[in-house]
Amino acid sequence: MTMSSPESIPDTSTAEHSAETQTQAQRRTTFDHPASPDTDSAVARRRGAKRDTTETVRSNGAADGIPEQSRNKGPLLTRIATAVSLAAKPERPVGEAPGFWQGLRAVVFASWLNLLLVFIPISWAFNFAKPDSHTLIFVFSFLAIIPLAKLLAFATDEMSMRFGQTIAGLMNATLGNAVELIVAIIALTKCQIQVVQASLVGSILSNLLLVLGMCFFAGGTRFSEQGFGLGSSQINSSLLTLSVIAVLLPAAFDLSIRSNDTPDSNEKQDILNVSHGVAVILLFIYGAYLVFQLWSHVHLYNDGNDDVRTSTRYVNVHRPQFMHMPHRRKNDSSIPLQEAGADATDVEAAPDHEEVEEETPQMSMLLSIVVLAIVTVLVAVTAEWLVDSIDGLTEGGGISKTFVGLVLLPIVGNAAEHVTAVTVAVKDKLTLSIGVAVGSSIQIALFVIPFMIVLAWILGKPLSLLFDPFESIALFLAVITVNYVVADGKSNWLEGLILMSLYLILAVAFWFYIPATGLTC
Repeated sequence: MTMSSPESIPDTSTAEHSAETQTQAQRRTTFDHPASPDTDSAVARRRGAKRDTTETVRSNGAADGIPEQSRNKGPLLTRIATAVSLAAKPERPVGEAPGFWQGLRAVVFASWLNLLLVFIPISWAFNFAKPDSHTLIFVFSFLAIIPLAKLLAFATDEMSMRFGQTIAGLMNATLGNAVELIVAIIALTKCQIQVVQASLVGSILSNLLLVLGMCFFAGGTRFSEQGFGLGSSQINSSLLTLSVIAVLLPAAFDLSIRSNDTPDSNEKQDILNVSHGVAVILLFIYGAYLVFQLWSHVHLYNDGNDDVRTSTRYVNVHRPQFMHMPHRRKNDSSIPLQEAGADATDVEAAPDHEEVEEETPQMSMLLSIVVLAIVTVLVAVTAEWLVDSIDGLTEGGGISKTFVGLVLLPIVGNAAEHVTAVTVAVKDKLTLSIGVAVGSSIQIALFVIPFMIVLAWILGKPLSLLFDPFESIALFLAVITVNYVVADGKSNWLEGLILMSLYLILAVAFWFYIPATGLTC
């Protein structure tokens, strides 16, 4: 075996050292010599390109409406700034607001319902001149609140057009529930516990069945099927189910105690304690729901979300099928039915064309706030006369407090949501329509009812979550039906008719129902 000499083995370390030395020498040679003009121009071009890129990023951030300081302070502040910017940005550009007198004229001629404003002084006059005419006071106050609720909706629409769709829907639901909240507070101060509970449950039933049913039915007259956000609908179904559970648990608690052989002297206080604890939890859930809707998952509540199915119009049966060609005009109302996943470019042509149009406000922001304040005061005073007349109205036995609270009062309070939701449903904005109708029900269940429980706790009033058994069952059936209807993410006129029919069935049943005696002051 031949052994190679040490000199014949290549020195790897020496070669690497030599290459490194040569590279360093080249670098020193490059930097020691003065730069050529060509090199200076190349460096300048690179620096200019870097500045252009930086300015482009800054301009893009400014275009998004997100301050540069928020972008540089970490991902959390960036997400908050992005969510606030998207929620506050209106869908369409808003034009210049008119002057004061033009805005005031728009308020006067906002709706033909303003003709009913004449009943405001009439109801007040009867309350002071003939306080024993309970039926007339109730009827006149009932008619007076309807146009006031419409003016609330009108002023709310004027304010909401300056914000994004999510905040607009939240404002419509919040200010739309102002009538119910005012009536409930006045009834609570007068110890009308049964009226408070019935009016709140009736508001939920009215929004879920009557208002939502009218939205589906009105939209179904223009569209064969209307799509809406499936993700937001599933969240709404879960929240509605939770609210029903919160109402049914005190009833189950009471039933379990009554089934025991040994009577519990602290039963009423235990029910109140359970109601207070559940009310605090529901308020916390409502706060989480607001964070979910306005910040973390704001995209689920927009009509432009990816999970919103395409709405389809009716086929014009008077035209041959071959005439429905893609070159037809965009405003053609006879758009053929589209299967799910098919090309729906022609179907969405008209809505997309409408969305780029400019919104024209009829009032300034300041005048809208002033109108809201004045109308709220008028509602509060008129609602007090309305509540005061309920006892005299129901003394004869022709009508019960349950029917007044479950059917009549919610019709007055939901007039604003009814008009707003149906109007946007016909315009193929069903996600916003559901946000107003179902969102209002969620707000009553998770905010108004717990708020009233906590307020009664503070005032020492025995208001609890122990609702009438028949009211609880009706609420459960309504929520189950709505959950089935919205499960597929689309609607038609028949589903709207089903919801409205269920509401009429419940109204007939409550007309003949004699309520049980619950907690009283």
